[in-house]
Formats: sequence, structure tokens, C-alpha cells
Amino acid sequence: MRKARFTEHQIIAVLKSVEAGRTVKDVCREAGISEASYYNWKANFGGMEASDIKKMKDLEDENRRLKQMFADLSHECRALKDVIEKKALKPAIKRELVSYLIVQFAMSLRQACRTLPLSRTVFRYQPDTRRDEPVGADRGG
Repeated sequence: MRKARFTEHQIIAVLKSVEAGRTVKDVCREAGISEASYYNWKANFGGMEASDIKKMKDLEDENRRLKQMFADLSHECRALKDVIEKKALKPAIKRELVSYLIVQFAMSLRQACRTLPLSRTVFRYQPDTRRDEPVGADRGG
């Protein structure tokens, strides 16, 4: 059974109809909610208007989003503090540090590469070592 979602206007209408003198039981039966839901709404939204409820929900969403951003940034900060003593100038060293961040801090590859400025293509690059052989070595001469 689907959980019913009520809009701010519907919640306020239910609360106002009880304030107008109707019984809680009748209003709850008409709206299709339990009395416990009514009293929860009254505790959370009593004395508010629909616009106030919308503002409150928007602020809660923004707060949740900002908390998530803060958690991500503090996680990256802890990871950077751990690898700051290692000087990563060459891509090979940066690859090792990215692998370290992935294992030790449970970061995704994308996040670890973004934390240490290294593109993912450079991380995945496998150098062709055949070109490093001396020129006359493959001629047998």
C-alpha cells in the first residue's frame, strides 16, 4: 500500500477544520489519516500557515544538502592532511596516492582524483615500456 503524501495546504486544512469545532475522529476519517498522524501534524505544524510549512521544508532540504557538502569536504580535508607530507609532483607518485586514498578513506576514484589534482585518464594510463629499449637491441646485432 502506498504511503499517502499530503501537501502543505491539505495539512493546514485538516488542522483548521478541527480548530473550527469538528471532532478529530471525524476529520481523520474524512482525510484518511490516523489520529496519531493528526497529532503529529499538530505538534509539527500547529499555528503555521501553508507558506510557513513550505519555507520550513525548503530550509530543512537546504540544511540537509549543506550538511552533506560539509561531510564531503571534511572527509577530503582529512584525506589531504594524511597525504600532505608526501610531495606528489610526478604522475606515478600521484597514482600511488590516489590508490592510497581509495583504499584508506573509501573514496571513489573520481573523488580521489579530484582531491589530488590528477585526471582519471592519467591515473589509468599504462606507459608503453617497449619504446624505452635501446634502438639496436631488437635487431639482434
